[in-house]
Amino acid sequence: MIAGVIAVVLLLAVAAYACAGGTDYGAGFWDLTAGGAERGKRPRWLIDHAMAPVWEVNNVWLIFVLITMWTGFPVFFQQVFTTMWLPLALAAVGIVLRGAGFALRKPARRLAGRRLYGAVFALSSLLTPFFLGAAAGGVASGRVTSTTQASTDAWANPTSLLFGLLAIATTALLGAVFLAADARRFSAPDLDAYFRQRALGALAVVAVLAVITLFVTHGDAPHVWHGLTHGVGLVFVIVAALGTLATAWLLIRPSGAWSRVTAVGVVASAVLAWGMAQRPYLIPTSLTVAEGAGAHTTLRWLALVTLVAVVLIVPAVALLYWLDTHGELEGLTDADLRRTGAGDEG
Repeated sequence: MIAGVIAVVLLLAVAAYACAGGTDYGAGFWDLTAGGAERGKRPRWLIDHAMAPVWEVNNVWLIFVLITMWTGFPVFFQQVFTTMWLPLALAAVGIVLRGAGFALRKPARRLAGRRLYGAVFALSSLLTPFFLGAAAGGVASGRVTSTTQASTDAWANPTSLLFGLLAIATTALLGAVFLAADARRFSAPDLDAYFRQRALGALAVVAVLAVITLFVTHGDAPHVWHGLTHGVGLVFVIVAALGTLATAWLLIRPSGAWSRVTAVGVVASAVLAWGMAQRPYLIPTSLTVAEGAGAHTTLRWLALVTLVAVVLIVPAVALLYWLDTHGELEGLTDADLRRTGAGDEG
């Protein structure tokens, strides 16, 4: 019983990181595709100001995921990190380089240095979610077992590649939706339209990739496919589909209100659908939740720590997100995003 509760906590933490961290990765994706120095000046300026208050905090969810895996499901942790060490190592390097690039590019005095750090930040924002998604696809397709050796087949297979592409597309969606909302808050209608168009494009890509993934899993990950088309997994798939339609409708409307909520709902529902589809397995179809769980005493202490985190940490993080989305964490004014002001900041 307690192992199942901890498994749900782990899944919720993965969903939280996919949404919170995914928004930051998406901002980096649009930084990469913004164009040259002049063309991309204003979008990049908004990206810098939107990410600055919370980008470090979003990695808290990743740390919580790793600790829960390690202490709560040590067998699962060992098998995943043994088989998937290469994509996970590349993702870890990407996280470090991405943070360094973002932190160093703005204070860099020379233009060449700014471009170098900006390129590191943007490319890492693209590659990191891909490798994390590819590793998740290897787990979903059952290629991670106690006898599996580390190989490219474990994470470079149809399901893994589609999970990786979906990870990039969903982060792009979240990034564009949140950046459009920031542009509206700063009364920058040109950037609002700019990021809305990209959000709609990313949403279309997410929908197409989701349908393709569903067909591919039929043959490549049959247990997950069955879970996605039946029971609780199907419920979350339907919620994600409805969220997709709602997000598209809200992005088309002039106000764009609540689009952030529905976009987060799409991504969270997709993650939860994947988790519910794998039941009762951590790794279909070789390792169940009960088989991969740690000692009962460890699970009880982990449940206590989780409860403490829910009471103390989650409200603080929620308050931080609320303050950020309501513009309470920095002194940027409406005039700061006008073309002349943004150009001066360059």
